[in-house]
Amino acid sequence: MVGLLSSIAYCERRSDDHKTQEESKMEYWDIEARGLTKAFGSFTAAHNLNLRVPRGTIFGFLGPNGSGKSTTLKMLTGLLTPTEGEALIAGEPVAVENVALKHKIGVLPEDDALFRALTIWEHLEMSGPLYGLGHEEALAMALLHNPRVLFLDEPFEGIDPGSSRNVKDLLLMLSQKGVTIFLTSHILEVVERLVGQYAIIIDGEIVCQQTVEETVKAGRTLEDVYFQFAGRPAMEEMGWLG
Repeated sequence: MVGLLSSIAYCERRSDDHKTQEESKMEYWDIEARGLTKAFGSFTAAHNLNLRVPRGTIFGFLGPNGSGKSTTLKMLTGLLTPTEGEALIAGEPVAVENVALKHKIGVLPEDDALFRALTIWEHLEMSGPLYGLGHEEALAMALLHNPRVLFLDEPFEGIDPGSSRNVKDLLLMLSQKGVTIFLTSHILEVVERLVGQYAIIIDGEIVCQQTVEETVKAGRTLEDVYFQFAGRPAMEEMGWLG
């Protein structure tokens, strides 16, 4: 962890003291986490997370399995109550009981929370007044009520290239219309071409936040930055493949 923390300086974005004039005029961010923390007994799944996502941004939230991505997404959408800190959507505090706010949110969970006995159309009829259920077909339900903020957990997992392209085109169109999109994915090449900003979470802590433009200006790729913090298996460990 010391090595990770020593590298954070590379990823630090400008401080609040150096906000642009446009940012200073913003009344709120569409997604904001303030000191967001979640502990399960003695295990802390997310620690002191601070995020701000402007309206209409496609934001990538990256990290290895078990790093705290899904826990964070659940706290941001009101599915899980934080131990400390708070989350805000469109300037409103998120709470499990805040049903009105959830009408502004669309959620595509990683586990495709669909009822297998129902048809797609039956799901659509049932989920009209709700705020999201489940990948490709479930994305329609997450969008059915025209949410202002869309949370997608691994939206490109398990779909073919044609469907993946359609999803990317759809997300870009929604972003242009002002929908804010927060997504997780392990497919870094797709994320790099799609998102405007991203953060990397390791062991429950955000170790890097920046824009893709900043990454490119530094002469790096998203993959370079990701593996700087997340690491990867040494080639020697894959010797059995030869």
